[in-house]
This record gives sequence, C-alpha cells and structure tokens, in this order.
Amino acid sequence: MESTDRAIQKLLGLARAAAERAYCPYSGFPVGAAVLLDDGTTFAGANVENVSFGLTLCAERVAMAAAVAAGHRRLVAAVIYTPTDAPTPPCGACRQFLSEFGPGAEVFSFCRGEAVFQAVLADLLPASFAGPNLAPTAGDSTAQGRGSGSGSRQ
Repeated sequence: MESTDRAIQKLLGLARAAAERAYCPYSGFPVGAAVLLDDGTTFAGANVENVSFGLTLCAERVAMAAAVAAGHRRLVAAVIYTPTDAPTPPCGACRQFLSEFGPGAEVFSFCRGEAVFQAVLADLLPASFAGPNLAPTAGDSTAQGRGSGSGSRQ
C-alpha cells in the first residue's frame, strides 16, 4: 500500500476527524488513528488522557479496541494523524498492542506537513512478545496449572 492509496486516504480522513475529538487536557497533544481490517471495515479512535497518566489511552489502541469489540481481529493497516510538523510513529505500547492483531500490518503516520512515515509493524517491533512466548516449556514446573483454574482468586 502507498500513502496515496484511496483506502489509506480514507483512513487519514477518519484519523484527522478523530484527532479533533481527542481528550487531551493535560498534554494538549491530540492524536487520531484509524484501522483497516481484513474485510475492509474501518474504525477510528482518539487519545483519551487521564489525570493519572498511566491510565491514558492512545488513539491507536482505542481504534483497535473498537474493532475488537465489534468482532474484528485481523489488522491490515493503521493510520495515525498528529497536528505536528513531523509524523509521529506509534509508541511502544501501541506497537505491541497492534502486533497482536496484525504483525504484518502497514503503519502510516501523517502530520499537518507533507512528510509521511510508513513501515510494516513487524519492522517497528522486531522480536515482539507474542502468543508462543506463553507456551510452557518441558520441565517448567511454574507453568503447570496455567489456565486450569488452579490458583485463581475466588
């Protein structure tokens, strides 16, 4: 995909509109994002800050969470928009989060200027933490009981 493709330009429009609705009273840094799923469906999201900064939600995660809530799982592309002079790529947490749903997805970051950042998600997050990392290894006594309900809180 290219940044000029019709689908990417549609996502850019959604991301720009979402950035206008961002809730960012603490940083003053609005971010909008839009995601494209394997069936052509799109979702947008804006960053939502919280006075407890660790609870802040990035626009990319808001958009993908909306997709998941609607039953979608396969990310094809993500577009991020910031009203800055240079494109802002996704943060590390968003790279990990998006990787869960599409490590081969293309990421485009746009700004109010002409510059565009484009990369494949797997290149932005090499050696990501993924499902196979959770598989117990032979002889690992600490892995026994995972998922079986043992040790669960009541």
